[in-house]
Amino acid sequence: MAYDTYKLLRIQQEGALVTAVVDAPPINVITADLFGELAALAIELEADPTALVFVLKSADPDFFLAHFDVALLVAMADAPTPPTGDLNTYHDMCGRFQRMDKVTIAQIEGRVGGGGAELSMSFDMRFGVLGKTVINQMEVPIGILPGGTGTQRLPRLIGRARAVEVILGAMDLDAETAEKWGWLNRALPADQIDAHVSTLARRIASFPPEAVRLAKQSIEASALPLDEGCRNESGLFQTLLFSDTARKQMRRFLELGGQTREAELRVAELSAEVAGGPAG
Repeated sequence: MAYDTYKLLRIQQEGALVTAVVDAPPINVITADLFGELAALAIELEADPTALVFVLKSADPDFFLAHFDVALLVAMADAPTPPTGDLNTYHDMCGRFQRMDKVTIAQIEGRVGGGGAELSMSFDMRFGVLGKTVINQMEVPIGILPGGTGTQRLPRLIGRARAVEVILGAMDLDAETAEKWGWLNRALPADQIDAHVSTLARRIASFPPEAVRLAKQSIEASALPLDEGCRNESGLFQTLLFSDTARKQMRRFLELGGQTREAELRVAELSAEVAGGPAG
């Protein structure tokens, strides 16, 4: 894919890894233009058969994505249209990032709020910086509510009671607490986050693509009733098990010492050797 039509996103592709850097001064507010680029990127990325891992980060160390443009919301409120109850275009974008057969990672080094936080919650993983990353749902104090999937994703992510606190309290959620509550996968020192995310992204990108894609698809089915999810898992497992790639990789695992005491004590490194990617 070209990834060459964007002005507010700087996009780089290295093999199966695609990285986008948001650069929309002064604070990365999600304007109509930035929303349009993020939505277009979701469509292009989803359709790219070569992409396997996607990382979104910011050029501004203080702001990842501030929030949706409030001036645009005011303009929408001044020219109302009858409510439909349908999914809106922001829901569609967030759902696309969640469901696409790529692993999506948000590297959040500064503040993220409102619609930016909602977009981040649709990603597979989120990493932040200790003492620096701050999450805030600022909608209720200005008379609205999180309308870009936030009231639905946040309770599923951190639990109902904590979601009520975050949304109705509209107070800053620091990185340490966000990690403890499960909003962030990890909160890392500022000088470690880039290396950690890069190593993880490159490691996943080195694994057999179909295994990564179907493993994500199977995890997505965890929202189903357990028996139904397990049936889904069984079918996907068998699809992979009988593939040429799996046979090759499993034989390679054994050739490199898999199932020996010495090798199994360093199984994460061994797995990377099988795939030819970074050990992590």
